[in-house]
Amino acid sequence: MSLEKKPGGFRSRAKGEKRAPAFGNRPMAPRPTRYQPGGDPRALGDVDLARAVAFDVLYRVNVEGTYANLALPKALTEYRLKRRDAAFATEITYGTLRVQGILDIVIAHCSSRPLDSIDPAVLGAIRLGAYQLLYTRVEPHAAVDSAVKIVAATGNEQAKGFANGILRKISRTTPEAWWEKLQPADELAAIAFRHAHPEWVAKSFEQALGGRDELDAALAADSERPIVHLVARPGEITAEELALMTGGDEGTYSPYAVYLPGGDPGRIDAVRDGLAAVQDEGSQLIARALTEAPLDGPDGGHWLDLCAGPGGKAALLGAIARIESATVDAVEVQPHRAKLVQQTVRDLPVTVHTMDGRNPSFEYQFDRVLVDAPCSGLGALRRRPEARWRKQESDIAQLAQLQYELLASAINLTRPGGIIVYSTCSPDLRETRGVVNKALENHPVVELDAHPLVPNMENTGEEKSVQMWPHRHHTDAMFFAVLKKTPEKLG
Repeated sequence: MSLEKKPGGFRSRAKGEKRAPAFGNRPMAPRPTRYQPGGDPRALGDVDLARAVAFDVLYRVNVEGTYANLALPKALTEYRLKRRDAAFATEITYGTLRVQGILDIVIAHCSSRPLDSIDPAVLGAIRLGAYQLLYTRVEPHAAVDSAVKIVAATGNEQAKGFANGILRKISRTTPEAWWEKLQPADELAAIAFRHAHPEWVAKSFEQALGGRDELDAALAADSERPIVHLVARPGEITAEELALMTGGDEGTYSPYAVYLPGGDPGRIDAVRDGLAAVQDEGSQLIARALTEAPLDGPDGGHWLDLCAGPGGKAALLGAIARIESATVDAVEVQPHRAKLVQQTVRDLPVTVHTMDGRNPSFEYQFDRVLVDAPCSGLGALRRRPEARWRKQESDIAQLAQLQYELLASAINLTRPGGIIVYSTCSPDLRETRGVVNKALENHPVVELDAHPLVPNMENTGEEKSVQMWPHRHHTDAMFFAVLKKTPEKLG
């Protein structure tokens, strides 16, 4: 998200604005008399419901570890916000989370106390007010007044003056002046600051891009709302048919992809009936690449998804396998995720196993193995606005070790002449080329050129592997490499 104030945006909420009538016959729960953080937002006194819901979701995300993209839609439905209020709540919730690190820098500059000593509910209300002051067209008095009311309604009456003082101080300086005052002197740090990313993430992207020419565009893309990609299940429905049913457009790269212009994909008949599903086009390409990569010898139809949860790639592999008279084994270490895989692949030739992919108990080898490894998720930051501030660079080393162990296991499970596709939803070189290069040095595999497997996709990197980017391809920043097992280690 750029630090520039939006030319449009939301104006102040009208006091006493009427709410939409309740729909259906289901009565709403009684309004509680006192708010408890993480509780019913309707108890936040006379704070308008849009801001109350936004604050409640922010609290849940920062204190309870909830995911905003799950909590907010549920709250909007539960409390029946009409369209304009829902749009406002969505903007200030996701916006506050995306730029939270920058807001904290501004707040810390104005606060007489360290941020970690401020009550989480108070800090959440100040962040919400500061976002409206710095990034929207909301009138300053409305942003400040509503935040102070939230502070009082959370049982922090004594902190009203503290919150009011910080927000008034923020409001007396223009956003542009704040950015000029607080922007770091270092060029890379300044780029990260402008786009509201931790500096280590900006450095990771810079290294993966091979320089700074596209860094602004790559970081900006993380704050753009992605359109929904659907996958038309092969053998069930074509992308052309799905596009006609939904009013969407056929995908640019995947023969199964449809771009949905808007609306709730869960309401689409084809999705409800299991003929289609929500899946990023990049993920579709990776699953398809596994089935298209050239083997040595015949394909015996034994395919493996070694890290299958939550099941999107396993389902697409299963649909293709049904056409090709093949079978898929899907491994997932977490029981609850294994259940998700089982639900996703129902009626497909896929057998789900709950086991650790580093040491699975298979007595046979496979023709094709997918390692869609657990990763930092830096390639999908646009999907979870809070993610960029939750992740730690210190996690990368441990993840890379796990990724290498899973890839080593996949190589052992692959027959000579068979194919291994290694993929991540992260462009970080430590998780991508670092893992692949280590496997090439220590295991009997050679790397194949992956680019022919995405023939219509340009500018996917100089290596044999493929690196996608949101700003280039409008997919998540997915990476994949294709390895072939050799009878013995070369060289």
